[in-house]
Formats: sequence, C-alpha cells, structure tokens
Amino acid sequence: MKKRFLDIHPDVLRLGLVSFLTDISSEAIFSVFSIFFTVIAGASASLLGLIEGFSDFSASSLDYFAGWMSDRIGKRKPLALIGYGFSTLAKIMLLLGTSVFALGSFRIIERLGKSFRGPPRDAWLASIAQESNIGYAFGVHKAMDKAGAVLGPIVAYFLLLYLGQGLGTFRVIFIIALVTAALSVVVLALMKDRPGIPHERENIFKAWGVLNPNFKKYLIPAGIFSLAYFSFGFLLLKAYAIGFAIKDVVLLYALFNVSFVAISIPVGKLGDLIGRKYIIILGYLIYIIMSLGFIFATEKWEIIILFLLFGIFYSIDEAQSKAFIADLEKERRATAIGMYNFVTGLVYLLASVIAGALWVFNPSYAFIFSAIVAFIAMAVFIYLKPWNSKTVVLQ
Repeated sequence: MKKRFLDIHPDVLRLGLVSFLTDISSEAIFSVFSIFFTVIAGASASLLGLIEGFSDFSASSLDYFAGWMSDRIGKRKPLALIGYGFSTLAKIMLLLGTSVFALGSFRIIERLGKSFRGPPRDAWLASIAQESNIGYAFGVHKAMDKAGAVLGPIVAYFLLLYLGQGLGTFRVIFIIALVTAALSVVVLALMKDRPGIPHERENIFKAWGVLNPNFKKYLIPAGIFSLAYFSFGFLLLKAYAIGFAIKDVVLLYALFNVSFVAISIPVGKLGDLIGRKYIIILGYLIYIIMSLGFIFATEKWEIIILFLLFGIFYSIDEAQSKAFIADLEKERRATAIGMYNFVTGLVYLLASVIAGALWVFNPSYAFIFSAIVAFIAMAVFIYLKPWNSKTVVLQ
C-alpha cells in the first residue's frame, strides 16, 4: 500500500491549504484591526468590545443551520464553498471605506462566512480521518490553518515597517488579503466532495432531539467557559498598553500563531493516545493561568510568554474540542459542531461586551472575571463527565 504523506488522507492537506490561504488573508487583517479601529479610526475600547462580541456571535450565528443543512442533504463542499466565498466578497468593504461604521460592519458581516463554512468543513474532515486519529487529523488541519495565521501578521508587520503606519499601508494590507482569500476559494472549488449520509426527513428542531445526550452535557461547561472567552483583540490592546509599538503588536500576534502551529499536531496525537477529556481539562487550566498572568504582567517578556501560552490553549480549543465532539456524535457531526459553535458564539457576544465594560474601569477586572468563570467551567466539565457513557467509546 502506498504510504500517504504525513500518514493522512490527502484531502485533509487540501482543506488545510484552503484554510492556510484564508488565514493569511483574515489574520493579516485581524492582527491590525483592534489597533486600527481604536488608534487610527478613533473608536473606544468599549465599542471594540461590542463590535468583537457581535462579530463572535456572527461567526457562529449560522453554524447550526449550516450543520443541519449539511447533514440533511448529505453535502459538504457546496456549503463550505458558499461560506468561503462570502467572506472573500466581504473583504471588498475594507477598500470602500475606513470609517468606524464601515470597519465595524465589515468585522460582523465577514464572520458570517466563517459561520456558514465551519460545520460542513469540520464534518468533512472527520469523515476522511480514521477513527483512531481524528485528533491528529484536526491537529494537522489546524496547524496548516494557523501557519497562514503566522504568515499573515508577518506580511502586515513588514508592510508597516517599510511603508509606514499610515492609511495607505493598511489599504495595501487589505488588497493583499482580498487576493489571497480569492485563491482559497479557487483551491476549494477544485476539490471533490466527500458526501455524508442524508437525513432528509429531519427538520431543524428534530435534529437537536436526536443528538447524543453526552454531547448535550458537554455544551453546558462549554457554554459557561465561553463567558470567559472574550475577544483576542483585548490581549493585543494589553500588549500595546505595556509598550509594544503597533508593528510589534502585529509581530506578537504572529508569535502566538507560531505557538499554535507548533503544538497542534503533538496535542492532537496526545489526545488520540490518552483520551481527549484530559486535553480539554488541560485547556481550561492553561486559560486560567494565562488570565491570571495578564493581571500581573508589566514587562514585555512576560507578555511574550503569555501569548505563547495562549497559543497552546487556542490549539486545544480550536481543534481538540471539535475532535471531542466527533467522538461523542458520530452520525450528525455537522449538526453537533454547528450547535456547539452557535451556543458558544452566542455567549461570546456577552463575554466581549462584559470585557469591554470591565476594561473601561480597569483591564485587570476583565482578566479576573475570565479566570473565575474558566475555573467554574472546568469544575462543571469534571462533574458532568460527558465522556462517561456505555454508548460512547472513548479512549
């Protein structure tokens, strides 16, 4: 038998390439967005919190519908293609206006595409991975995804370094982001679909009723934890407040993504070996430590360590939570992942609004709040034991 590259299905790598190109585009923009929005456009931190909260909700508002639709028709590629295409078209808005209203509108509208593509794509990934290495497959995909998130901010950094930090440089960044996003759509369009089993008679409400009970239990701590999970933009603002220049904040964001890429595959393999429940708990612990660290950090080297630590957490949250759901729900994975994204995204809206309000009084209050809520979520996860069922086989 011919040995596969990285011992994984080629379509995992192709989907990884799509995400790689998309993240070069999106993260080049996001790495400068919070600073551009507040420092250049003149918006307040509280308004940033509101916009980021709505964008987080937007990024998951269509997930359940997209997941249900994907499982209902048994198709993955068409819905993923719509989602990637919509996000690409939305980036044109950045070239038409840079007012606070235009920037805020873009941030919310562009995330709708992410919401629509996520569940079909993740179910596609789970279907082409072997049951024994689902965590590895998600880890490889996310490593490629975040490799783009490393390159995007680096491109933005060097453009800001050599062209200056004026409006014209930001416009160049936005143009490059648009072109790269369009390339990702072309790559996806050339791929062959991996259909699932259609469930044509299930309406959107009945689909919830037949999901695995353990998955529903997992939604409880996941929803609680989401209240602690405010926008990454606030971490960038903290770095800026400590003394990092705008271009250095961008580079710091790239460093966070390097940490993500470096840990994604090892942590995925570890989850396959010891069981993903331990990886989920580890993610909660890291987030608590990181939040406490941001309360007391006053030096640049401390901020650098915390961003590296956040990269490790984010790798667990982005990839291994989806692999954990794939363990729990094997028939309607797109629906389950869609519901997970919808619930957590709904809470993200409130989380970022709370963080923005607390930030106005004292940034440390936001981090204290997140540490407490994350601890509660971890305790509930351990108490409910969503992995503990005779009907669900977990390692």
